[in-house]
Amino acid sequence: SRFARVLEGKGLGLSLKVFISGATGFVGCHLIDLLSSPEYEIYGTSFPGKPEEEDRYRGKNISYLDVRSEQEVFETIKRTQPDWIFHLAAISNVRHSWEQRRETLETNLMGTSHLFEGVRQFFPQARIIFVSSSDVYGILVPTDKALKEEDSFHVVNPYAFTKVSGEILSKFYAEIENLDIVIARSFPHTGPGQSADFVCSDWASQIARIEKGLAEPVIEVGNLNGKRDFTDVRDIVKAYALLMEKGRRG
Repeated sequence: SRFARVLEGKGLGLSLKVFISGATGFVGCHLIDLLSSPEYEIYGTSFPGKPEEEDRYRGKNISYLDVRSEQEVFETIKRTQPDWIFHLAAISNVRHSWEQRRETLETNLMGTSHLFEGVRQFFPQARIIFVSSSDVYGILVPTDKALKEEDSFHVVNPYAFTKVSGEILSKFYAEIENLDIVIARSFPHTGPGQSADFVCSDWASQIARIEKGLAEPVIEVGNLNGKRDFTDVRDIVKAYALLMEKGRRG
């Protein structure tokens, strides 16, 4: 595959245009690192961020985009005309989704709708990865059986609602409008650069502050009775790239 050959350092001579929404976020920056090769011409978008983030991406094709603006999204699709689209832009913190319900709905659902419609109108041959979440399954009762893709949704927070809705929207555009959309239903992931709003990075941040003498040697935790599996974000972005090449539409 193209991606496997890039990992092996074997050039193909032809570059693909890759568009990453949310490119400077936790996952996006690792995806950019992974695809930084002459084989890929990368375009990314981001909300205005911290100065150090702007320095990190200086010289790259990163521009500011509010996915809630249909016009901005349409103009971006027309300008970049990407072969591959990784749609990562989202409000992904569950607590924030409760506190900012309207913004979460507008960003995660309407932003996705704007992207799909922009592709349909201006560059329908693009292939899209829509990133969903294991949150669509809700709070599970422990069993001996592993989850399956066909298991029922159980929405328990606004973030999960937007991801279930995004999956339905993806299937509509894939089946009715004939767009090439692959759904990636990711489970929790962690790694370098993750916000302290998430559990692993929060604990790591607390430990670092304790080791520097900036805090008392006490780690504040939430509910420890839950069970989660975590994947390294660097493996997650490899999976996204492989899904882009080999994933099944719809």
